[in-house]
Amino acid sequence: MTALKKIGFIGTGIMGAAMAGHLMDAGFSVSVYNRTKSKAQALIERGAKWCDTVGECAAGQDVVITIVGYPKDVEEIYLGAGGIIDSAKAGAYLVDMTTSSPILAEKIFAAAQKKNLHAVDAPVTGGDVGAKNATLTILVGGAEEDFNALQPVFAAMGKNIVYEGSAGAGQKTKACNQIAIAGTLAGVCEAFAYAKASGLDVEKVYSAIATGAAGSFQMTSVTRRGLDGDFNPGFALKHFGKDLAIGNETATAYGASLPILAIVLHEVRKLEKSGEGNLGTQALLKYYGVI
Repeated sequence: MTALKKIGFIGTGIMGAAMAGHLMDAGFSVSVYNRTKSKAQALIERGAKWCDTVGECAAGQDVVITIVGYPKDVEEIYLGAGGIIDSAKAGAYLVDMTTSSPILAEKIFAAAQKKNLHAVDAPVTGGDVGAKNATLTILVGGAEEDFNALQPVFAAMGKNIVYEGSAGAGQKTKACNQIAIAGTLAGVCEAFAYAKASGLDVEKVYSAIATGAAGSFQMTSVTRRGLDGDFNPGFALKHFGKDLAIGNETATAYGASLPILAIVLHEVRKLEKSGEGNLGTQALLKYYGVI
């Protein structure tokens, strides 16, 4: 098997910039594209090659990695005219690390196969901290031999790298992750809402329950930041809403009933409408009146 050396990286936001940087540290030759060039400037100064278009960034690469905003963005850059599938060289590996639709992942996989391209869906968990520390969990769907070939690339960005199954399986697993977070985060916020409404000291309640059976990452990391008045996004509420909407829509397609997911999605959408979509997910505390 030919060694993978050249990577085109599309989407250098909060997470993508750190991930691309780790690939450079691991010795890969990295070309970058982002709609806002300034977000790639630090990588360019380190030696990454800037590309003016998605197609230019994909052309001639051994691997093309994408981590962009929404499923519509994924569809445009992969399937649009002059996009990744049109521009990538035969035999290249296409790795979408955006949290996107499993149905779209299957569509991209099929389109890639027709061009002798190897497409995998590989969404991540771990947020900005995981991206900065190269400790992301990477959930991969596609052909298992492609997963195996991409191990050196994934190892530069994450620690827990799991093959989930055929095309779309990575996105389905990420939906499971976000669905679990939705209920946990809302439950933590409700607990503190109850504490406040009943006249308890919220901080004392936190000290009492955070390290017991009720403890979770959502309590000790995410809502802790909100209780401290820090609403900067480790993961933006608007992106959480996007993820929950994917889970809600595909659950209907798969015949699953997820009432808690639907409730939390409604709460997130209300916060977005009030202008708080750019805050972190800990802003759900505001919905419940804790803050």
